Amino acid sequence: MRLLPQQPRAHLFAASLVMTAALAACGGGSDAPTPPAPTAPVVEATPAGLTLEKIGGYAHAGGASSAEITAYDPLTKRLFVINGALASVDVLDLSNPAAPALITSISAASFGPGLAAINSVAVFNGVVALAVEANPKTSAGVVAWVRASDLTVLGTDTVGALPDMVTFTPDGSHLLVANEGEPNSYGQPDSVDPVGSVSVIALAGVTPTATAATLTRTVSSAGFGSFDGQIASLRTAGVRIYGPGASVSQDLEPEYITVSADSKTAYVTLQENNAIATVDIATKTITSVKSLGFKDHSLAGMGMDVSDRDSVMNANGGTAVVKIGPVPVKGLYLPDAIASYTAGGRTWLITANEGDAREWTGLVEERSVSSHCSLGLDPTVFSDAANQILDSNLGRLNITTTPNAGVDGKNGAGLCNELYGFGARSFSIWSTEVNRVFDSGDDLEQRTQALANVNFNASNTNNTLDSRSRSKGPEPEGVTVGTFGSKTFAFIGLERVGGVMVYDVTNPNAPVYTTYLNTRTGATGDRGPEGLTLIKAAQSPNGKPLLVVGNESSGTTAVLQLNLTY
Repeated sequence: MRLLPQQPRAHLFAASLVMTAALAACGGGSDAPTPPAPTAPVVEATPAGLTLEKIGGYAHAGGASSAEITAYDPLTKRLFVINGALASVDVLDLSNPAAPALITSISAASFGPGLAAINSVAVFNGVVALAVEANPKTSAGVVAWVRASDLTVLGTDTVGALPDMVTFTPDGSHLLVANEGEPNSYGQPDSVDPVGSVSVIALAGVTPTATAATLTRTVSSAGFGSFDGQIASLRTAGVRIYGPGASVSQDLEPEYITVSADSKTAYVTLQENNAIATVDIATKTITSVKSLGFKDHSLAGMGMDVSDRDSVMNANGGTAVVKIGPVPVKGLYLPDAIASYTAGGRTWLITANEGDAREWTGLVEERSVSSHCSLGLDPTVFSDAANQILDSNLGRLNITTTPNAGVDGKNGAGLCNELYGFGARSFSIWSTEVNRVFDSGDDLEQRTQALANVNFNASNTNNTLDSRSRSKGPEPEGVTVGTFGSKTFAFIGLERVGGVMVYDVTNPNAPVYTTYLNTRTGATGDRGPEGLTLIKAAQSPNGKPLLVVGNESSGTTAVLQLNLTY
């Protein structure tokens, strides 16, 4: 996202017109005016760094889950915030970012019968797209279209089951929809497991004055049916396909989408499957599904705090202390949000490695090490196996009982010989071929271990020390990127401990920590950041770049100003 000052461009254009008119009036032996000399392009200054400052906020009605995904329309200075608690989208006036004010709310039910919740929102050129879930969630959902200026409904389009995320391509020619297709259960008389898919909606007439007649949409579905015959090879490659009785297309669950700068290719996180799918937008097909592999938490700098009872060594009793270090565990990345940017002429992907477990009737995969490995750890794999399984060490850590279909991480004697945790407690950078070039290791935990305003690894619902150490730690969920001059920064939202961590990712192989802001106070304040929206300075209501954060747990929207230093 290159932030270019709007006014200088206008001045250059006006100057060009004046020069052209003057040359035409002077004549010069030709019927055509002499073209003006080329002008140098406007180059934005590159900051040395930046800090975050909270300048405003809004508390939504409904409490928890009332502020989730956010999107901004610069033409009307309106902010759209998904209110999950009230199954609506709140429309805020952001013309004064220090004091956002509610204009109105739009309910899911207003778009038609049988609609249960609004899950996501995106805005392009004065047109708002909303992902609306059906009741039941296993039925087809819709995308609802709204004109930002007066909230006129422009129509709806049927998409896949459980549309969970929507995004426009950078050029506005398409809207993409991640249809998660979650099951309601497994193996029950009423079990339904819809297929996951990506809806690709070709658009025309996306203008601030669009009407139901002029906004044209052509809906196509990019599905995974062509991969159904590849289930064995996908599993061998590390893609988790493990829902009981599920085909590939049923088991793959699109979560979040990012689109390349040229609007040609989309990259989709398949969270529970620990994979990324690639979509060719022109042909509306999914061209690949690739596993993200796993993180080796036994390596130096890749460790984590795995227990809330670790004050005494090698014991089943004890209290919580901060103890971050390498452990013999493999981490499944299981990313939620994904963002993309360009560096060195290539596209790079950034994932927020939240982690997620399936918890349905017929499959509950999350258990503690001591519970899953009730017969113990394999001593040929784990040194000091008898002590490692105790609560002060690995015993309390939650892991998956099902790393993949038919795999439980145990040997023939029933001893655990592999432990796979949920998420990697990090953000990662990947090539578009899905090769990892960077992982933040244990940096998120290291930088949140001594905060003045909240205890280490507290959850978003309490201020208890080590509350989340046994389960995904700070839990990075949201990510967005912004480019200023020649530098690109990544903004990572930490769902549990809270706040936004910022890194300079200009060099994808060697990101540099920049700053961190956490605006909670113990068990109060902004908690559970989920949706992150970066507003360019040229589009910002106060002329400064802003980061809008939807905080799910506290039901608050925070407006953060980016203060660039030079």
